[in-house]
Amino acid sequence: MSTSVFPWIFCAVILFWGVGAYNRLVRLRAQAIAAFVPLQSQYGHYVLLLHGHFEASVIDDRLTARAGLFNAVLQFDTSLKAAAARPLDSLVMRALETAHEVLHGSWIRVCREPQDLAGDPLPEALQKQWEDISLQAERDRDEFKRRVQDYNQSIEQFPANLLAWLFRFKPAFWGKEPS
Repeated sequence: MSTSVFPWIFCAVILFWGVGAYNRLVRLRAQAIAAFVPLQSQYGHYVLLLHGHFEASVIDDRLTARAGLFNAVLQFDTSLKAAAARPLDSLVMRALETAHEVLHGSWIRVCREPQDLAGDPLPEALQKQWEDISLQAERDRDEFKRRVQDYNQSIEQFPANLLAWLFRFKPAFWGKEPS
């Protein structure tokens, strides 16, 4: 009778470990998703700022840097909406990162346009708002990246990786992958 107790104790320990490890994976995944919310908010400020300043009716020539910036913000907004629905999906987040890089490149091209008689290509207040958003977005991006890395590390560790495989936890993505 005493020999039949040990398998039950072993099974109970494995069960409690499994429940605890699963809860940890779910908690880390939820923290990563929650860390995307402030980043999404800051990225949304880019869209609001540029939509408020550039309108489709204002852009006459579709080959200007301003038209490129307007189109980049439209693409960025589309990618941001997709990322809001699935913030840990690797393909969606890569698309958002690419759209973010294109948006920044377009912004730089507009800032480097030669001045005309009216002054700078972009008002100084608009440039200041862009810089403020960029600083806060970079902080939020770093926090999101850290949370995603914690989640990814946890699903790769043995024996939690067995539960991750069983419950189909997929690695998330943010930032350039090491080459």
